[in-house]
Amino acid sequence: MSVVGASAQSARETEQREKIIATAERLFREIGFQKTTVADIARELRMSPANVYRFFSAKSEINAAVARQLMSEVEQAAQGIVRGSGPAEERLRALILSNEAMNAERYVVDRKLHDMVEAAIVENWPIISDHIDRIDAAIEEIIRSGMESGEFARGDALLAARLVHGACIRYCHPRLMVECADRPTPTSAQMVEFCIAALRAGFRDLDSAPALPG
Repeated sequence: MSVVGASAQSARETEQREKIIATAERLFREIGFQKTTVADIARELRMSPANVYRFFSAKSEINAAVARQLMSEVEQAAQGIVRGSGPAEERLRALILSNEAMNAERYVVDRKLHDMVEAAIVENWPIISDHIDRIDAAIEEIIRSGMESGEFARGDALLAARLVHGACIRYCHPRLMVECADRPTPTSAQMVEFCIAALRAGFRDLDSAPALPG
């Protein structure tokens, strides 16, 4: 096969994979990811289940691909904010609030998709830890730029990012978003302002701080 022919075939295969993922996501929203079968996906695409298995060796791979697609959209939005103009505190505020809004749309409003991401968390799918690392990295990049510009006190940007992400986890973790929805907790906007104030003031590395008594 020529290079041009191989490239065209690769493009067709990528397109077909994307169609399978998009169809699976739609069915997950309509009937739930556990009830959706490979046969259901194949029927919607007017192909045989065997043809679907050419691209995904198991239903679990389709589940992971749909989850990866949803999380990738959140990560791309985060990167757009990281690369944007404006002060670091404005970009950090936008990133956290955007993350909350996108996750709410995907996993709280749409409870069938919530079931999928709940399974991903409980079963510890690798994409979950990858997603957390990517969001940590986006937050770190903004904080580092703020430290370099003088908006934030200088310090360990990676540790600061993990602290901010941890403080805001209730507003982006699908399970906590559902469980805490009716609890009288601070709003995400209030928590972000608290974090920004802490970044301005600076903080100690707690590993080197004296142990608490008792």
